[in-house]
Amino acid sequence: MQMKLKLKGNKPAEKVTKPYLTGSVTDENTLRNILKLFGTMVLVFLMTFIVCLMTGVVDGFIRGAFCMLVEALVLFILYNAGAAKGAEAVARGEILYQRKEKGVEFTPAEQRLSFHPAKGYFTAFCALIPFILCAVVLALTARKQMTGIGALPSWTEAFLRRSEIGDALATYTNGVPVTLTDILRMIVRIAVMPFVSMVGTSGSDRMLLLERLSPVLLLLPAAAYGTGYLAGRGVRTRIHSEIEENRKIRAKKERKARKARADQGRKREPEQLN
Repeated sequence: MQMKLKLKGNKPAEKVTKPYLTGSVTDENTLRNILKLFGTMVLVFLMTFIVCLMTGVVDGFIRGAFCMLVEALVLFILYNAGAAKGAEAVARGEILYQRKEKGVEFTPAEQRLSFHPAKGYFTAFCALIPFILCAVVLALTARKQMTGIGALPSWTEAFLRRSEIGDALATYTNGVPVTLTDILRMIVRIAVMPFVSMVGTSGSDRMLLLERLSPVLLLLPAAAYGTGYLAGRGVRTRIHSEIEENRKIRAKKERKARKARADQGRKREPEQLN
């Protein structure tokens, strides 16, 4: 199929697409791709956590703008990674379509490796499902965090040995147990650290809202990867269009070269007759 595309100067150019066979949502490489993407996301979350922590001493507006840039960069990288995978899958489908037209057999497993619109979203969602589940549980159990009671000064240790005083101050000496919500909060905040830095930990109401919205925020990387995978079709179209355009340019140059040689030959003929 070929469609018209307008370029600069309203010069029409050909947008070339090639037919391809559609695969399935899952294939033999799905688990490997999920684990690979999961490992990549763990590294990305740790790197963004470290980078955003370094901005803790910066002014609030500058810190928020920088963290927003960091998050946009992460989404852009995931989009490009998905586009590369999508283009590779479309290329597989194009090859299988050509084999089918020529009557060459191929296995169902080979076709499953081809492009499917939902494959990118499925892979990314499964890779992020541990973080998303943590965020969902945190969103359901999170409560507004209040300021702690603080610690007693060191000079009060002598009075704590007296029962009438020690019993009254026992609350200050008992450690606060770590709960499941605390562990989940730590994991989720690392995963959405750019947003945590933008909101700031000083506002308990804003932080509570962020924790309740964290499942949605963790869907952004999956959406970026899946959308990039869909863009793989456009990548293949652009490649075919550039190949066709380069072919036309070469053919045009060859025609000009042949015409120039023919003109030179016609000019020499009268000289030879003399």
